[in-house]
Amino acid sequence: MFVRHKKPHAPVRPQPQSQAQVQVQSVQAQAKARAVRAKPSAAKTAVDVDYVNWLLLRWLIGSSLPASTLEDTAFVDSCRYLNPSVRLWPKEKAQEITLQVFKSMKEDVKASLQRVRSRMSVALEFWTSYEQIVYLSVKCHWIDESWVSQKALLDVCRVRYHCTGAEILRVLLAVLQEFDIDSKVLACTHNNSQHAIDACEELRRELEARKLPFCYIPCAAKALEVIIEDGLQNVKPVLSKAREFILETKSNQELMVDFKHWTEVYQEGPCKFPLDHSVSWNGNYNMLDMVKKAPNAMDNSVKKFQDIFGPRGWFLSPEEKSVVNSLHSYLEPFYKTTTNLCTCKLPTIGLVFFFMDHVFELINVCHNSSHQKLFEKIARDMSKTARDFTSQAYNIYTFTAAILDPRIKGELIPDALNSTSNLEDARDHFVRDYSSIFQAAGNGYITQQDNTEDGGAFSFAEEIIRKRRRVSMSTAADELTQYLAEPLAPISTDALEWWRGHSSRYPRLSLMARDFLAIQGTSLDPEELFTSKGDSIRKQRYCLPLSSMQATMCIKSWMQSGYQFNFQSTIIDFERLTESATAPDAVNGPESS
Repeated sequence: MFVRHKKPHAPVRPQPQSQAQVQVQSVQAQAKARAVRAKPSAAKTAVDVDYVNWLLLRWLIGSSLPASTLEDTAFVDSCRYLNPSVRLWPKEKAQEITLQVFKSMKEDVKASLQRVRSRMSVALEFWTSYEQIVYLSVKCHWIDESWVSQKALLDVCRVRYHCTGAEILRVLLAVLQEFDIDSKVLACTHNNSQHAIDACEELRRELEARKLPFCYIPCAAKALEVIIEDGLQNVKPVLSKAREFILETKSNQELMVDFKHWTEVYQEGPCKFPLDHSVSWNGNYNMLDMVKKAPNAMDNSVKKFQDIFGPRGWFLSPEEKSVVNSLHSYLEPFYKTTTNLCTCKLPTIGLVFFFMDHVFELINVCHNSSHQKLFEKIARDMSKTARDFTSQAYNIYTFTAAILDPRIKGELIPDALNSTSNLEDARDHFVRDYSSIFQAAGNGYITQQDNTEDGGAFSFAEEIIRKRRRVSMSTAADELTQYLAEPLAPISTDALEWWRGHSSRYPRLSLMARDFLAIQGTSLDPEELFTSKGDSIRKQRYCLPLSSMQATMCIKSWMQSGYQFNFQSTIIDFERLTESATAPDAVNGPESS
């Protein structure tokens, strides 16, 4: 038998491949290699569903997102791509658990406030959501026994009936009584609206009828914002041009390079990018600063890139540039003031009044000596806002809070507030309510008693010191006299650190300082009002629906204040949860406290 062998084919020469074909084959080869490597484990590693959902719930709350986010199709598909075994909670369950967490954490906040031995102050903030619902947040401030400033959001409440004074009072009283701190509140800082003033005035009457001291003051940051807005009214068109120019420049690398080139040619600047171009005060000041420092560079870039800007009157007239230069110089101290308020660790009443008084002096100088009609009108409008603020903010309580700031005392208090009668009233209040360091529990302080058993809680020397402090009322009054006679602490001093170091020297006065230094000069964080940080916060609150506004905002704030994430008496430790979730034998649920 013959075997017929096939005639060998002539070798086929490979045809040259295009670059695209090579890239396709490379991608296919990589995908095949990944498939081979993944073949031993046909399915992705299983994960505990609750682990994922607890972490996602924390993300939703921290980002101020509604529970409906969990049902977004693209989001669900992304989670399933990462692991097909993931099953997200439906939004109804997420909302239910969020509400349970809110209730549990609220009880923790209540319990912690009952342990506070000093007076407290509250701050009110209002905003309106996309659903046109008005909300009121009530935040509590106090200074603990270690001289650390503490704060806790009490509640976020819906305000009905067009946000009237009566409705605000009803909501505020309900919150204070629910947390059982209505007898501990010394002051309230509001948002400067007339309705808030009406509510606080009625609350003052009610508390004074119970012989409880109470005062209310406007937010200094809001007053300063109104004053600054008055100053910017006449340069709004210029600010709009500058802002659009900045936005175009930041989005076009060629334009940015050209602008920087012209700043070097004309020796203008430095104008650093990216600038804050928000509509906040800091953003507006950045616009003024750029127009003043680099007007020629801006004009030349606009001229070169006419295809972008077009014939829209982008060039600033000499008159506009002159107004910008003058107004920039006038508003520079305002910018420095707001920057200090934003970066200050603890903007006490005394420090806030110190800065505001400087601003008011600038306004008066401009109002009395300016030769430009424009600035005369600006200063006149500013003066009215300044007078309204001082008439509401200056009282015996804020005077006392100011002199108890060791950096301010009586020397740096505004003249309109500093008076002999105020000092005598503060002294009388000190002698009457703080005459002994061993306060009654009804005044918010726990009575201290001797305890030398069980090995002696106090040394013999400490016992002698305690006995010597039990002195007469006149000696108690001398603490205030001696304190005021000492030189001011440097302005860079941490006021609470100073009192921590001097509380043993002024045992009675330090109790008063803990109460009064907790009074807030602003009803909200100045950084939220004057910088772009506030833009994102306002957007988040604006977009939250009624169903999740209260729980989301409160839980988020409580976690930021150090309270633990609590679900039905179970503490969700997210750090341990993340570690255990990545462990090979992760099968158990969240750790219980």
